[in-house]
This record gives sequence, structure tokens and C-alpha cells, in this order.
Amino acid sequence: MANDSELEIYRALREAQNKYAYFLLAGAGAAIAFALNQTQGAALCWSQVPLAAAILSWGLSVFFGYRHLAYVSSTLYSNAQHFRAERGQHPQVGSDPQRIAIASAAFMAAAEENANRGNRFGHLQFHLFVSGAVFYVGWHVLEMYLRGN
Repeated sequence: MANDSELEIYRALREAQNKYAYFLLAGAGAAIAFALNQTQGAALCWSQVPLAAAILSWGLSVFFGYRHLAYVSSTLYSNAQHFRAERGQHPQVGSDPQRIAIASAAFMAAAEENANRGNRFGHLQFHLFVSGAVFYVGWHVLEMYLRGN
């Protein structure tokens, strides 16, 4: 069993990870709104392709951010079910040691799979957020170049 300081560190880590994911979600949403506002009233033309790529990247960042948070919740749920089973308090497992061992292993496998998927989605969220910024800057530089000619 983890001691109080380990639990406190885990809670702080979980809170920091959630804040990071929500920060990226908010940033991507704000970036989409800002980019759309920048083109309000503009005619559609080929030079806006990098801007479209930026908005698509940010939109995908939001999608993968939501998927990340869903898998984090699933991981926590699987861990909670694992602990219930270990204590013999899971209604479908009971107190039979053999059933506890099987259920515990299944819950841990589910938690690990959910954590791995959540991590992949979290990485995609970040990389797509950054790639959206790169596309946006590219679009802005292209627009400046075209206005100069």
C-alpha cells in the first residue's frame, strides 16, 4: 500500500497532467477562433492552404486531447476496480482468491492498455498543437510575402 506522501505526489502529478491537457485544449480552441477571425471577410484562395492545415491540426489536437482525457478516466476507473477486487469488495469477483487474482490481472491489463493509448493521444495532442502553430506562422509569412509583391 502506498503511503500518504506517495499518494500526494500521485495526486499532484495527475493534477498537473490534467492542467496541461486542458491548457492545450484551450490553446487550440483559441487558436482556431483567432485564425478564423483573421480571415473574416477574406475570399478563399490558394494562399490560405497553410491556414487550413493549421486549423485542421488544431482541430485534431482538440479531438486527440479529448481522447487522451477519456483514456485517463478509463485508466483511473480500471485502477479503482483493481483495488476493489484486491480487497474482495468487487461485487462480481467476491472474495475467492482465485477469482481475485484473475480479475486483478484483467483490471491491471486494462489499466495499462488504457494508459498506453492515453499517452499516445496526449502526445498527438501536443504535436498537432505545435504543427498547427508552425502552419499558422507559415501562412502568415506567405501572406506577408504576397502583400509585398
